[in-house]
Amino acid sequence: MSRDTVLFDINETVLDLSSLKPGFEAVFQDAGVIATWFAMLLQTSTVCALTGVETGFARLAAITLDAVAARRGVTLSEDRRTDILKGFAGLNPHPDIKPALARLRAAGYRTVAFSNSSLDLVSSQIANAGLNESFDDVVSVEKTGSFKPDPKVYRFVADHLGRPIQDLRLVATHDWDTHGAMSAGMQAAYIDRSGAPYHPLYRKPEVFGKDMTDVVDQIIQADKAEE
Repeated sequence: MSRDTVLFDINETVLDLSSLKPGFEAVFQDAGVIATWFAMLLQTSTVCALTGVETGFARLAAITLDAVAARRGVTLSEDRRTDILKGFAGLNPHPDIKPALARLRAAGYRTVAFSNSSLDLVSSQIANAGLNESFDDVVSVEKTGSFKPDPKVYRFVADHLGRPIQDLRLVATHDWDTHGAMSAGMQAAYIDRSGAPYHPLYRKPEVFGKDMTDVVDQIIQADKAEE
């Protein structure tokens, strides 16, 4: 089977940001600010990727957290900022993740964590979520000096794994990420974690579902059909 490796985006796709709610509620009295902050973080990382600004995802997380606080008129102490950002390393996995990864690995696939976070951070996230045994490899974009959806980060992970890019598939809950992967030559699969409509101008994968186990079953069936 040539297509035997599946990559997984981590933040929101594998790990649930709702673990951050207590920290955001304590500072902003509104856990919904998590979505505002993370959206700003992703937007900022994309701007950096497009304009060649080299920085780390953790630094961007702190900068955008300060920006959200300023916009809401909240004074964010150093301790509060540190507590919130430390929580990012301790996110819980979505309930469907462990059984889905086990199903995929039992079918003969390699599973790879692939994140915009630094290698240290994503490795801590995987370990703290109890997923060390669920992934065969953990890859960060940090060596590229860029972020997803820059095409070079998808080519980087293909080179790192020593596989043709067309033989890799990325699973993500972000339509810009699946679009980016497909634009770079990868296969993709989308898991709908938010219920938001998929962007109509983006490339849309055939594998599309609301539960990771269902997504994994579709991947297995799709790859068998191409053999």
